[in-house]
Amino acid sequence: MTDRELELLLNDWESDRVERKESFSDADRIRQAICAFANDLPDHRQPGVLFIGANDRGEGVGLSIDDQLLVSLANMRSDGNILPIPSMTVQKRTLKGCEMAVVIVQPSDSPPVRFKGTVWIRVGPRRGIESPDDERRLNEKRRFRDLPADIRPVSSAPMEALDEWLFQRVYLPAAVNFEVLERNQRDVEHQLLAAKFAHPGPPARPTVLGLLAVGKSPTDWIPGGYLQFVRIDGTALTDPVQSARELRGPLLLLLPELEELLKINIQVAVEFTSGSREVQRPDYPLTALQQIVRNAIAHRSYENTHAPVRLYWFRDRVEVHNPGGPYGQVTRANFGTAGASDYRNPNLAAVMKDLGYVQRFGMGIALARQAMAANGNPPPEFQVEDTHVAVILRRRP
Repeated sequence: MTDRELELLLNDWESDRVERKESFSDADRIRQAICAFANDLPDHRQPGVLFIGANDRGEGVGLSIDDQLLVSLANMRSDGNILPIPSMTVQKRTLKGCEMAVVIVQPSDSPPVRFKGTVWIRVGPRRGIESPDDERRLNEKRRFRDLPADIRPVSSAPMEALDEWLFQRVYLPAAVNFEVLERNQRDVEHQLLAAKFAHPGPPARPTVLGLLAVGKSPTDWIPGGYLQFVRIDGTALTDPVQSARELRGPLLLLLPELEELLKINIQVAVEFTSGSREVQRPDYPLTALQQIVRNAIAHRSYENTHAPVRLYWFRDRVEVHNPGGPYGQVTRANFGTAGASDYRNPNLAAVMKDLGYVQRFGMGIALARQAMAANGNPPPEFQVEDTHVAVILRRRP
């Protein structure tokens, strides 16, 4: 946006596309404003703008706009508190002769957007928590947008394909603020719609996300929605198979099962230091395995292939094969480099964050590298093709 456009918004006291903050002292209120702009309840289909360093009259207050402030604002996009991840930019601008931090938030293509499980909206001067009618309007907006692949409806699946008990008793308490749940009087179908586990009809249908997360039998409708594990007694695929499993349940059950599978296959060696202190060293750090396999589940393509995520555990290495090549701003050339991240399945990533399997977006590969180095393993290797990605983790010498 040009300086002229920004100054017009800065001076417009009645616009619901602008908020002004004199300081960064209340980070949660800034996140609430970002969430409200992303939801774009009035359907302006134009960005909302947050000015840090301006008072209610649109005048600069002389706030120091340093790199630390800009980084802190930019990190709000991917720190996992606002889901799905908002599209926003952070800039240092000089407006009306004064420096300000300007946060420009684009309307979300897949509302509702939540901050810590709560949907925030803005209409006129009011910013607050959505009502049931507001939520219905946000759900309806998804009909007219280019939906991400993970929240497209599966037209052949009935609503009965979703496990309502698993959704209400396991997912909702993990994903939605307790106070919001307490005052929630919506029926189950509207709750599923709000969580993007179903798409409004008529008739309502489960989404890819809903079937993967809480489907009674996800692979009945998404054939590749499972993980194949094979432990091989050797270093080649043709060597004897020690054990094999297929993890086919909904993610709320599959992810805990995967955690246990990784743990029981790690071998721990006992070493003694020069001071006779016992040190236990795993052949693979659990953190690295977790990050790579979770990344594969979150970032793979579910719509263009029936192949599962494959985990091959050889004597000398672990290979994780992910159907679906680089996506968005991630390319074969920059794959795995700092700052190169995008989300083929942003809502699936958000569900994994709700369940505690993602701490911060865009950090999985960095955490895996760090864990491998700390444990004495070689760094991860990447084989990146247009239609699939393989990550190789070498055993600790």
